[in-house]
Amino acid sequence: MSDKYQQRRFDIYGYEKIDTEVLEAIPYEYPEKNTVVEYITEEFSSVCPWTGLPDTARLTIRYIPNKKLVELKSLKYYLTSFRNVGILQEHAVNRILDDLVKLLEPKFMEVIGEFHERGGISTRVVARYEK
Repeated sequence: MSDKYQQRRFDIYGYEKIDTEVLEAIPYEYPEKNTVVEYITEEFSSVCPWTGLPDTARLTIRYIPNKKLVELKSLKYYLTSFRNVGILQEHAVNRILDDLVKLLEPKFMEVIGEFHERGGISTRVVARYEK
């Protein structure tokens, strides 16, 4: 009996499709304060690098800005660029953290990915940066 799923694959893109060029920063007028900024989306998705099946998550980005904020439209386009990228859940969360820290140079940042259950297991990944 052959495995009819072995030949079934979806288009899986590499990390080069993660669109960091779209990210924009805007000036933050209150760098002396320790204001916590939080962005939450229920719509983050990437794909399993082996099967191409979707990984979906509630994504929370929490940070204390220094001199820059991320422009929200650019953040939406950036996060959407992960949609067909084959990346492990743990790697996606760390990649988002690295890209945003590079762009914003915040005082603190935390990215939390709460990936929806597949095969009876859900995953929660927390990556942090402190200046």
